[in-house]
Parts: sequence; structure tokens; C-alpha cells
Amino acid sequence: MSTPRRLCKTAKAWNLLAQPAAISRSVHALLLLANGQRSEQELSLLLGNDVSGLAQGLLVQGYLQPATLQELGDDENAATTPAWSTCAGAARAPAAVRASA
Repeated sequence: MSTPRRLCKTAKAWNLLAQPAAISRSVHALLLLANGQRSEQELSLLLGNDVSGLAQGLLVQGYLQPATLQELGDDENAATTPAWSTCAGAARAPAAVRASA
């Protein structure tokens, strides 16, 4: 069984979200919800329609990126627990975007 692909926004997406009039509602909603914790299937359920095509387009354009799986453990003897990370460098809005909000 394959692991579902989880998506998170990039810095480019944060810049686009700062100008919501420039994008469609569906793109805006998908970018807002893509936090590295949700799979494409979960995003589709939340948005009420299949987002696979839209997500693929945003991946190709550099607005989304796949989240990475990290192994988390308390210490070296503890069993590791897989957890989805937020995307490196894009988990929070860049300072310039936060300042304009």
C-alpha cells in the first residue's frame, strides 16, 4: 500500500496568497489548506471535489511541494514514530508577507 502524498505550500505560494484577488477561489483554498499534514484525498474531502489535477498543476508551477516523512523519537532507544513534517523553509509565511497582512 502506498503512502498518500501530502502537500505543503512553498514561499512562492505564500507570496501568491498575499494577493488573493490574483487567483481563483479554488487555488486560494487549496493553498491555504496545504500544510504538509493533509493528503490530497483529505484536501479533496475538505474542498468537496477532486483536487488532484489542480494540485499537480500547482506542484509543477512551484506553489506546492511534497511534504517529507521524518522519524521522530524521544531518545536513541525509543521506537521511532513516523510523522509528517511541515515543509522546510515554507511552513510559515515569509516576513514580508506577514508584515503586509
